[in-house]
Amino acid sequence: MTTIYGIAAIGAGLAAIGAGVGIGNIGGKAMEAMARQPEMHGKIQSSALILAAFVEAVALFGVVVALLQAAPTA
Repeated sequence: MTTIYGIAAIGAGLAAIGAGVGIGNIGGKAMEAMARQPEMHGKIQSSALILAAFVEAVALFGVVVALLQAAPTA
């Protein structure tokens, strides 16, 4: 019987890296937008926080799916 613990760990790591890249892009673009239009600070900040939460949710889903692949099926 073969195990896929290593592959599941790689999948979970890739999901975490993807979340980091996504949140970094959101933060960077939000800062650029606020620098260009300071009067829109509140709307941009709230939108960026909501988008960051969505990215984190997708990453968490990826980690859970990867770890479920490593769970023994008995």
